[in-house]
Amino acid sequence: MSSDPHRVAILVYDGVKLLDVAGPAEVFGEANLLGAAYRIALLSTTGADVTSSIGMRIAVDGSAATHTDPDTLLVPGGDIYPRTPVTRDLAEATGDLAARAGRVASVCSGAFVLGATGLLDGRRATTHWKIAGELATRHPKARVEPDAIYVRDGAMYTSAGVTAGIDLALALVEADHGPDLSREVARSLVVYLQRAGGQSQFSAPLQGSPPRSPALRRVVDLVTADPAGDYSLAALAGRLNVSTRHLTRLFREELGTTPARYVESIRFDIAKSLLDQRHTATQAASMAGFPSYESLRRVFARELSISPAAYQRRFATARREQDG
Repeated sequence: MSSDPHRVAILVYDGVKLLDVAGPAEVFGEANLLGAAYRIALLSTTGADVTSSIGMRIAVDGSAATHTDPDTLLVPGGDIYPRTPVTRDLAEATGDLAARAGRVASVCSGAFVLGATGLLDGRRATTHWKIAGELATRHPKARVEPDAIYVRDGAMYTSAGVTAGIDLALALVEADHGPDLSREVARSLVVYLQRAGGQSQFSAPLQGSPPRSPALRRVVDLVTADPAGDYSLAALAGRLNVSTRHLTRLFREELGTTPARYVESIRFDIAKSLLDQRHTATQAASMAGFPSYESLRRVFARELSISPAAYQRRFATARREQDG
């Protein structure tokens, strides 16, 4: 690996989300322990310290205007965007640093800061799914992809919310040092071994609010740990030490579904993840706990109106575009 430091400038501002800063910074810092040479600098528009969205003060290393040209510029998000317009000084500082950077990245609503500079015009981009529509409205020249964890368009990277910034940083490390180091960083940080950019932000068990009942939350843990296990109504009730009638009532009252349909939704999400990881549809069906490929195909047809193979082809296309 090169001994020359790779300069990462993280542009912070009042109201910035702390995890959007700390998550990627930890990835780069962990990579340094494994042989990389990232030099991280926190910058603000004036060089003054800033206050995060939770009130914690963030000490900065200097101002955007006077800092050395960065190899990577990272703009984190903040809860203030898109509620308020991006300030002129932040947009100008971003534009100045971006013009001097080798590549530019944003986390979550940091995409609005990039958009305010015109950097997203004519490019593919993403942000948190809740505000993706607003990003598309404000910046109609950008091609917003609301369902991606992160999007790469040339030397421009944008990502979804909060923890997706860790996926983004892992992708940057992989681009610099290859997949082996990126995987080692992920293992060290005990995070997912790395979700690809084209993978959906959405997860079947996570689309609604988490179950209030400990018994129902336990169902997610059980199925995720062993997707192919026996989760018939009787088996679930036995493992949760409740009656089948009580368990059925909990699902109906709290989630508006049946135990069987909820287990199927978790398996469906696992199967999608396995397809994203390039397992065959038959392998994904078996590993996710479906009794056959045909049963998985029926769920895909009902939920997405496409086959597992078509879903995988679409994901592979998105991945090639990310890597291109």
